[in-house]
This record gives sequence, structure tokens and C-alpha cells, in this order.
Amino acid sequence: MLKRKNYVFDAANLQFLRHRRKGSEKLLRWSMWFVVSILVTICYAFIFQRLFGSPKEELLAQRVDEMRLRYSLLERKIDYASRVVADLRSSDNASYRAVLDLPLIPEDISEGGSGGVFRLGDLTGYMNTDLMMSVRSKFEDLKTQTNIQYNSLTELTDKAADWKDMWAHLPYIRPVNVTMRLGDGMKFREKHPVLGSPRWHFGQDFRCPIGTEVHATGAGVVYYAGNENDGFGIKVVIDHGYGYRTIYGHLSKCSVKRGEKVTRGDFIGLSGSTGISSGPHLHYQIDLFGEHVNPLWYFEDSLTEDEYFMMLDFLTKP
Repeated sequence: MLKRKNYVFDAANLQFLRHRRKGSEKLLRWSMWFVVSILVTICYAFIFQRLFGSPKEELLAQRVDEMRLRYSLLERKIDYASRVVADLRSSDNASYRAVLDLPLIPEDISEGGSGGVFRLGDLTGYMNTDLMMSVRSKFEDLKTQTNIQYNSLTELTDKAADWKDMWAHLPYIRPVNVTMRLGDGMKFREKHPVLGSPRWHFGQDFRCPIGTEVHATGAGVVYYAGNENDGFGIKVVIDHGYGYRTIYGHLSKCSVKRGEKVTRGDFIGLSGSTGISSGPHLHYQIDLFGEHVNPLWYFEDSLTEDEYFMMLDFLTKP
């Protein structure tokens, strides 16, 4: 290929003369061509990137979309868990805490929430800041609610255990067979059947023949067993705790001793007519914090004889 030659017209001599470029002119032309090439390349790259994007940016965009999806799914799971905790709290307040006589959990406490305007400050400045802040806030609220619910469950468990123990100790059954008829109850006697003087009768009598089995009406510890010469003759006194004591008077025999632990339904002695008594019977008395209460408030006679002894058998099984 022949080298291209440049000519210029010389008006003075009226002829074309060959033009030879100087080194500086060649350098300038080459520099201009290089700069234009760079500018064209930059424009092309910019336009291509705007239209199609770079592979790294495309991969990054996919990861961002994937992360946004994961955050959205996590937010749904947190919302579901929050509803479950709210249902548990509602059940606690409506049923368990009410039954166990515990204070309800206030809504402003149970809803959780953690303070501080800057507690989510580390999440600012990101592409999906709002979504990330929403998920983090809900998660922290859920943690608080779960912690409150856990403490509530622990409190309910402890209280239920206390109640179970208390119910086992309260004097809640008949001390003798349901076929034994009731005698005098808790009332003021104008004339004592033996002494003849007016005085209160602070228990419930059961008209049962000598030798009738007598059972503890609740769990406890035998506080006294014997004869104190106080009119009750041979008697058993059981301390049930929770302020309760029961007295079984006019027995013919004790089958327990002081300090012995008993459970509801345990055999503790036989009925008789010892002490100041007009005839065979059992005097049964309940004291609550030293005050006499009516024993009829603590049991009912709707059981049959078979059901009564089935109950005793169940209560005294090891």
C-alpha cells in the first residue's frame, strides 16, 4: 500500500507543493485521535452499562433480591410467632392467671418493645434500610414478648404446684363412711347433753358405732394424738398447713402418732365414746387460723358408699 502524500496549493507560484508535517503537528494529531478514541470508548461503555449492566452488578442485584425475599419471609415468620405469643398471653390472662388468682399481664407490658431512638442506627444508609429496620424491630419486640411469656409460664407453673399442694392438704372429704348419719352440727347448744350447761358446739358430729374407721380428710402432719383430758377423750389433731387444723374426737383408738405425715384418706383411728360424750359418735372439727369453721362447707354427701371407698382406695394408693 502506497504511503499517502499531502499537497498544498501555492498561489504565488501557481503550483501544488508537497506538504511535510512537522513532529509537533504529528504529535498533536495523534494526541487528538487518542483522546477522541478514549471518549468514544467511555461513551460506549456507559451506554452499554446503562442498557445491559455489568456482570458483577447483575450478580449483586440478584443477591439483593434474594436477601429482600429472605427478609420478607422472616418478617412473616416473626408476625406468625407474635400472634402465637399473643394467643398464649390471652389464654394466660383469661384462664390460668384468673383461676390461680394471679394479676393479669398489662397490655403495654406484654406488647414488648425496646426503647432508644438509635437502637436501629446501624441499619441506616442501606438500599433496603426500611425493610431491615422493620424486621429488626419486630424481632426485638418478639424477644421481649417471649421473655415475658416465659416468665409468666414459670410463675404459673410455680403457682399451680403450690395450688396442687394446697388442694392435697385441705380437708375436703368426709372423715367416715357416707352411711354414717350426721349428728349435731356447728351451733349454740342451750343445754349440753352431758354437762347440761349452755355452750357452743364447734364441730360436726357423726353418729357412728364404736370401731368405725376414721380417715384423715387432707394431707398434713399429726399435731397431737392421745388424750389431753379436754373433753374430747382420745383425739387426733392434724395440722394441714395453710392455716388449717382438723380435730377427730371421742375416738376409741389412735393409729397414728405425733409428727407422723398423713395423706388424704389415710386411716388414723377408730371412733368411740371417750371423753365427755353421751354416746358413740365422732366429733369432727375444722379450725382455720384458729377460728372455727363449719365442716359442712368442706364436703358433700352425694357419693354412694361404694364410691366413697373407691375414692379412699384411689387416694391412698402409693
